[in-house]
Amino acid sequence: MRLPILLLSLLALLPSCSPVSGPSTSSSGGLDYWGDRPGPKGFRTVIIDAGHGGKDSGAVSPHTGQREKDANLDIANRLQSELSGSFRTVMMRSDDRFIDLDDRVNFANRYPDAILVSVHFNSGASSRRGPETYWWRVDSHGLATRCQAAMKSVSPASDNAGKVRRRIRLTRNPSIPCVLLEGGYLSNSAESQQINSPAHRARLANAIAGAIRSQAANGDAGTGPRPALIKAPPSRPSDAPGS
Repeated sequence: MRLPILLLSLLALLPSCSPVSGPSTSSSGGLDYWGDRPGPKGFRTVIIDAGHGGKDSGAVSPHTGQREKDANLDIANRLQSELSGSFRTVMMRSDDRFIDLDDRVNFANRYPDAILVSVHFNSGASSRRGPETYWWRVDSHGLATRCQAAMKSVSPASDNAGKVRRRIRLTRNPSIPCVLLEGGYLSNSAESQQINSPAHRARLANAIAGAIRSQAANGDAGTGPRPALIKAPPSRPSDAPGS
């Protein structure tokens, strides 16, 4: 009866035939195409994206001459300093260079247990001022809520969009929680003077860092109802504005 014993031994060496699991749906992290899951909690890696750069200056203030790409990098560096003692921080760019939006998405997806925070400043009608926060994925809503409230504590909103669910490449296409922050309007006379102040930018970076720490500690608790999933395709350059 040695043959059955041998067969049982060989079967024990075969790999398991259990189904391969799909994308992560927990708040513990992992890549997830749709992002239909609770917001991140307990994460230790933050990707900081200074918007624009190189040949792309972004907005330019008509009042101070400040270029958005420079202000973005300054905030990104300050945010890294605020977070580096508690988190692993990964800089999308640390100097004045151009990075294509799709390359930024691909870079972010190399860190499945991270969040992505893209920092910008805005431009529009001269009367508009205050911060705005853009998000799309369900798992990014809590972080967006916290970041918008934090920025408003430094620069109160007035006649702007506030927190906006918008499908753009840095809110829809990454497979990790992601938000795009607009720290204020370079086109507003009074606010552009604030943004030009290093002390103001330091307060703004400190507030954003506090929002990130709060999300890591508490997840979505206290940020309101979980939004519904919207199954929309990835954002493309050919998309109509505002789509």
